[in-house]
Amino acid sequence: MAKKFIDIMDTTFRDGFQSVFGARVLMDDFLPAVSAARMAGINHFEFGGGARFQSLYFYLNEDAFTMMDKFREAAGHNANLQTLARGINTVTLDTGSREIIDLHAKMFKKHSTTTIRNFDALNDVNNLRYSAKRIKKHDLKHEVVVTMMDLPPGCAGAHDVAFYEKTLREILDTGIPYDSVCFKDASGTSSPQKVYETIKMAKRLLPEGVHVRLHTHETAGVSVACYLAALEAGVDGIDLAAAPVSGGTSQPDILTLLHAVKGKDYDLGGLEIDKVLQYEEVLRDCLKDYFFPPEATQVLPLIPFSPMPGGALTANTQMMRDNNILNKFPEVIRAMREVVELGGYGTSVTPVSQFYFQQAFNNVMFGKWKKIADGYGRMVLGYFGKTPVKPNEDIIRIASEQLKLPITTEDPVDIADKDITKTVLYVRHQLEEAGIEATDENIFIVAACKEKGLAFLKGEAKVNVRKNNSINVVQEEKKISAAQSIKTSVGSYTVVVNGEKYDVQVIEGEGAAIDVSKITKVAANIGESSDYEAKEDTKSADDTIDSNALKIKAELPGSVSKIFVKEGDSVKEGQILFLLEAMKMETEISASKDGVIAKIFVSQGQAVESGGVLCAIQ
Repeated sequence: MAKKFIDIMDTTFRDGFQSVFGARVLMDDFLPAVSAARMAGINHFEFGGGARFQSLYFYLNEDAFTMMDKFREAAGHNANLQTLARGINTVTLDTGSREIIDLHAKMFKKHSTTTIRNFDALNDVNNLRYSAKRIKKHDLKHEVVVTMMDLPPGCAGAHDVAFYEKTLREILDTGIPYDSVCFKDASGTSSPQKVYETIKMAKRLLPEGVHVRLHTHETAGVSVACYLAALEAGVDGIDLAAAPVSGGTSQPDILTLLHAVKGKDYDLGGLEIDKVLQYEEVLRDCLKDYFFPPEATQVLPLIPFSPMPGGALTANTQMMRDNNILNKFPEVIRAMREVVELGGYGTSVTPVSQFYFQQAFNNVMFGKWKKIADGYGRMVLGYFGKTPVKPNEDIIRIASEQLKLPITTEDPVDIADKDITKTVLYVRHQLEEAGIEATDENIFIVAACKEKGLAFLKGEAKVNVRKNNSINVVQEEKKISAAQSIKTSVGSYTVVVNGEKYDVQVIEGEGAAIDVSKITKVAANIGESSDYEAKEDTKSADDTIDSNALKIKAELPGSVSKIFVKEGDSVKEGQILFLLEAMKMETEISASKDGVIAKIFVSQGQAVESGGVLCAIQ
């Protein structure tokens, strides 16, 4: 009797990179491994979308569309190249207009995509209708998704088999076009028994021959058991990754599942152990210089109670490293439980997982519910669609008061269509003002990445990748413009100060002043505060301010994303002076009295510490 063929999608180059490195891997570093995977017989890859779109512009100074086309060259013409889309959010954290949702499908089809896996984090089927139609309109395969997780103990009303059946029936009754169905558990918290019963339900409900997949993560330690349960229930495909970006916060390893099904009647993609071993050897060599966050390689028993997706976990810890607050991570994860319990049970997958994390972060940094995160607040108020259950009434009231927004039941895409800043015409005007050609690609880049997309297209983007020559942060500036004439070099040294080791980078070269650019304490782990960056110490500004002046200080660590005033400007109490960006949130810093801006101590893009002085008002 022939074994059942199980399609294997290799998630290494999208979810694997996101789950381990916060999506920060340079294309020239990993493309040789794509060729090796092809040689190993892998023909189905997750290669873009999700966080592997924005992150290329935010952290890598690379173009996602260029990466996707180069990936196609390496993977071969016949490979099924799959991306991840967030329904009406496409590849962002915010709702797109119909124009932008259509442009997403059009551009991804143009740039080598075969299949788009498309989900809504709230399991609001209405949010899948338009995006599904545009995906099919542009001749792409559409893999529709039901998102899964386990609720914290004591919670009920969603995320059981009955809830998933209701969601799947709504997808079928609504007439959403699809080519396959995926049950996606980004936090890896579903129990094996629930997975078994869910796949059984889907096989019973769907027409015969419909391809059904399961996606999960090893974060909670049960992924292999869940995949075996899914196989027993009749699943047709599963997602796996290759070492060294498998296990931990990522998907289980291809070799692990090949071993787990020994003696069973399953053929995992026709893959052979020796060929996969060769592929993983090449991948290890490609990634040998990268810093592997300790948390990315661990099973975290707390995750079933505070469901944090593997793909979001390391992205957030990497940002906390950026801002020197990694020691707050355990406290934030513990705070997530209440945020999930009161927020309406949206699935903990981007963007909702980021909303949960941002609100938990705010509860830790500012006090419980003292500062409602914009995404979380708008979610509980209905601006992203209908949550599985109604959020807590007190949280709804607090969010409405703080954000000054009413509850809404309006279609989120209709709301987005009314926002002029989400129109193609508005983005085209931005590009023209900047002297940049308004191609479809450039329009989508700016629509998805805002100011950071413009910075990339202007040649002002930076590279922020962690490699072992500086343990935590290797931040290089890589200009697109070829006009750069200064030749510099970076020397890396390890020094010992009072018994502590630090990696130091010194920039020197022709036409450049010698500068200590980075100082990084060696061997940082969660719970330690470790990153140090050579930058102006804004706290020292205290010594240069008139004693009668009001010091406006940063409320939390972050970077200055916008400055709205200049020295000498008159300002009114409550006027917004700065935007600070931290944890993918922008925090407004306002004047607390009328006066005149006597001095500004920061520049746009500068990192600041909590309590750092931004400006003085007299």
